[in-house]
Amino acid sequence: MVRIRLTRLGRRNRPFYRIVVVDSRKRRDGAYIESLGYYDPVKDPAEMKLNVERALEWLLKGAQPSDTVRDIFRKFGVMKKFHELKFGKKEEKDEGST
Repeated sequence: MVRIRLTRLGRRNRPFYRIVVVDSRKRRDGAYIESLGYYDPVKDPAEMKLNVERALEWLLKGAQPSDTVRDIFRKFGVMKKFHELKFGKKEEKDEGST
């Protein structure tokens, strides 16, 4: 299974993470397929960068995000776009028409 998860970089007590697409059988910091962005929790506020288009493509291909990556995707609106693309946008009912 292909996962979208974080891989740790940075020195001791100064973590820095890359958001990567990786085979689930690989190690946490092992070889990855593609890097989608980064997450720096040390800065205040936390700094994040993400390639939204590539993230959507991987989700549509069936890649499963980890819990932390899913939260990051929510902040960028990726999960909402994914839901709309996969299940179709809900049509709003016209209240004034009869």
